[in-house]
Amino acid sequence: MNDFHLAQVNVGRILAPLGSPQLADFVAHLPEINALADRAPGFVWRMVDDDGADSTGLRPKNEDDLFLINCSVWESVEALRDYTYRSEHLKVLARRREWFERLADFHHALWWVPAGHRPGVNEAMDRIALIRDNGEGPAAFTFRAPHPPPTTSPSI
Repeated sequence: MNDFHLAQVNVGRILAPLGSPQLADFVAHLPEINALADRAPGFVWRMVDDDGADSTGLRPKNEDDLFLINCSVWESVEALRDYTYRSEHLKVLARRREWFERLADFHHALWWVPAGHRPGVNEAMDRIALIRDNGEGPAAFTFRAPHPPPTTSPSI
């Protein structure tokens, strides 16, 4: 077993409330896409809200009801890349502009966590802030410039 797993966060601002007709198709795809992730090779964990189905009830920016967060943990960069770009997830990802605003800054980040660690909303948002403030590096990166896991054993 690896000492580290890959955490990922992506955030976005939806174009309309989740219950609106404009977001109906996005909401309809959530169970299918989450189930696809849950059974994908290399999947470890995904963040869910109190109802346990997905993270759409979480609000990382309390003042903005349209700002959503998605966070998950994977065994490797390759496992996450395969799910993101080489599965049925890609069909939904390709439609993101129908449902989400285009953000000027980074809207996602990857980072290594000790195996067994589950990032919270604040930690995930801190990684978004880190990549926005400092660019890509070992503490927050993207698929364009992935960093290998740390070489030392994690301290938990």
